[in-house]
Amino acid sequence: MSKIAAADLSCFLAIARHRNFRRAAAEMGCTPSALSHALRSLEERMDLRLFNRTTRSVALTEAGERLYARVAPAFRDIDDALEDLNALRDKPMGTLRINAARAAAQMALLPAVTSFLASHPGIKVELAINNALIDMVSEGFDAGVRLGETLAQDMIAVPLGPRQRSAIVASPAFFKQHPKPSVPQQLKALPCVRLRFADGRYYAWEFKRGDVELAVDVDGPLSVDDQELAIDAALAGTGLAFAFEAQVEHLIRRRRLVRVLEEWCPDYPGLYLYYPSRRQMPGALRAFVEHLGRTTASKRS
Repeated sequence: MSKIAAADLSCFLAIARHRNFRRAAAEMGCTPSALSHALRSLEERMDLRLFNRTTRSVALTEAGERLYARVAPAFRDIDDALEDLNALRDKPMGTLRINAARAAAQMALLPAVTSFLASHPGIKVELAINNALIDMVSEGFDAGVRLGETLAQDMIAVPLGPRQRSAIVASPAFFKQHPKPSVPQQLKALPCVRLRFADGRYYAWEFKRGDVELAVDVDGPLSVDDQELAIDAALAGTGLAFAFEAQVEHLIRRRRLVRVLEEWCPDYPGLYLYYPSRRQMPGALRAFVEHLGRTTASKRS
């Protein structure tokens, strides 16, 4: 019995429904002789006759009636399950789990998710804030958001926003006590808020002007693992902070922060939604990727 394939049972069910080999063969997409051969093979393996056949009629035997009564509902359940999956593909539902650094979530992800949910009421989104680079797949996430330059090459990446530019900032009160640096190397003599990675390493602030590129290992009394905390510390006068322009431009306009070394601050590839290369994407993820594509296209136009 374990060697009986679902295709054989599908042939049996088609014949039982139509009680006619020609119509059953048309449903199965094969010739009547091929269908007859499949039925004969099934009966031989079961060692039971399932139909009484004459040149004019096809009727189920008692064994055939019993098999049909058990198998037909099971196949209907399978068909219903497949229809549900098709509906999930055509009208995405379910939960989309996304991992992102706090800065990425605030600058680009949350606005995109908000507009996405408004047009996809059947989908829920779980955002997990994690500043560390994690194994997204093993942690059970569908996608993540990071800067383009930090992405692994085996990931598919979709732009989530424009290119980002860095900004070095401190409070007006800070510059009443300390000189403004005119070149990146002078940061070494000034208190800075250091950014620490999850593995304990410290971020070396990156600068570029023309063909000159620098990475400065800054020092200072405070280290944090979150850019928003670094900005808060800068507002409090603790030291200079490294941030993205989009995070601090409103604070600069309101003169709560002062920007320095602007001509040395490079731009970056920007934020990307990334996910593993896979053939069958979850419907919710596919819908979100398509939403990002439409949003990006409308902004360009």
